[in-house]
Amino acid sequence: MASTRSRVRDRVELPDVRPDLRVSFLGDSYVAGFGDAEHRGWVGRVAAWAHVIGFPVTVYNLGVRRDTSADVRSRWQDEIRVRSGDAGEPRLVLSFGVNDTSSRGGGGRRPTRVDPDRSVGNLVAILDGAAASGIPTLMVGPPAVTDEEHDERIATLDRRFASVCAARAVPYVAVFERLHADPVWRADIEAGDGAHPTSAGYDRLARLVVGPWCEWLAGGPGTVRAAPAGAAQTDE
Repeated sequence: MASTRSRVRDRVELPDVRPDLRVSFLGDSYVAGFGDAEHRGWVGRVAAWAHVIGFPVTVYNLGVRRDTSADVRSRWQDEIRVRSGDAGEPRLVLSFGVNDTSSRGGGGRRPTRVDPDRSVGNLVAILDGAAASGIPTLMVGPPAVTDEEHDERIATLDRRFASVCAARAVPYVAVFERLHADPVWRADIEAGDGAHPTSAGYDRLARLVVGPWCEWLAGGPGTVRAAPAGAAQTDE
């Protein structure tokens, strides 16, 4: 843990003046931290790391269980509006996709809850709306689950999400492949409901996000950039 934090400090150049950042995390049960007995999830962990490196932020965890991209699209503007007020600099972190790719009524090749093209369209609408409002955005891709057919659909949507973000210079933290191959993550979700981890799994997810997250915070509006693939690796 300590070595991860020191590496994050080394790679992030903090601005002389710290803005009053108010960051809204919108997404699904992974954003909410479902399954974590510590009630921190990956959002609480990366928020704590921001404080460790000297960049305190106000964080709003707006994750909702079973939410899809369509649900997030329908509420993101109202969620940010009531939390920004007249002061502070609003920012947005998005993470969804597992629920979009879930089969309706169970496994197999049945239609998904949200058609992939609609999922992409929902993301485009959110990102373009945030850009028009001057709200810097970071996207964290969907994680892996235990069902291989579901994982195939997640992996495909993950790549499409990454392309959408790259075209808009929005940083995208792709976590699917790393978590799919991570024995700690796999064992953690297999011991539970097949999708959600406990504290150990959320810690693994947070370590993939923390580097790009802190760089994005320090970059400020106008200097937000997509993190290269290797930038997400902050394991001890």
